[in-house]
Amino acid sequence: MAQEVEIKCINKSDRYSAHERIKSIGGLNPDGRHWKMPQETAIAGIEAGQWRFYVHQAGRKVWVIVAVSAAGNKYLKTENDGEQPNNLLSLPECP
Repeated sequence: MAQEVEIKCINKSDRYSAHERIKSIGGLNPDGRHWKMPQETAIAGIEAGQWRFYVHQAGRKVWVIVAVSAAGNKYLKTENDGEQPNNLLSLPECP
């Protein structure tokens, strides 16, 4: 069974562009230590059933899914998103 993990921050290739790729995601472990991983590792973990990532939005869990761009590139997004806004892209910068 996949481990549920909350994403609390991201790093993008261009922080101020809504169209730039997420490079990494991060959060806090139960012991309070920060964790961070590349987007590619997160995608592989989702596809392998290892992790199920989510963000909190308006007091509820919004699941993060793997999507595929028109060019065939895999990326992360929240499942309730249309094209914009993306709850994941609005998270603060990871340390």
